[in-house]
Amino acid sequence: MAVGQWSQRLAELGIELPAVVPPLASYVPAVQTGNLVYTAGQLPMRDGELIAHGKVADGAEGVVKPPKAAEAARQCALNALAAVDSLVGIDSIVRVVKVVGFVASAQGFSGQPGVINGASDVIGEIFGDAGKHARSAVGVNELPLGAPVEVELIVEVG
Repeated sequence: MAVGQWSQRLAELGIELPAVVPPLASYVPAVQTGNLVYTAGQLPMRDGELIAHGKVADGAEGVVKPPKAAEAARQCALNALAAVDSLVGIDSIVRVVKVVGFVASAQGFSGQPGVINGASDVIGEIFGDAGKHARSAVGVNELPLGAPVEVELIVEVG
């Protein structure tokens, strides 16, 4: 798709960007420097609530399973896009440069790349070739509010 058509693409996919999640501390949701926009880390918030809580693991009781964590990563990516949209408008995105994902991982869990695919896949669905990005998927001990995932984006705008 041509640059400037992302709003149309979202509508075609039936995806509505959520409201920008208010900051939990002393930061802003997104900042622009030159032709890059950096988002703050976004949690899997929907309608003011986390959609999942806890550490990610395979098979253990009382934890977030990888498919649910991937769904949460998708929500994080949509929240990050909402932050970009509120700052510069979604249609100004030229390409997605990088996705950084953090996964609150239970002991022994090493499936972070699969979890963060939830974010990468929705980016690819929306932006096609302009959504091909570099990425980090990092396992961590804890995330804010007990979230299972956190995602930030770097996008180029024009």
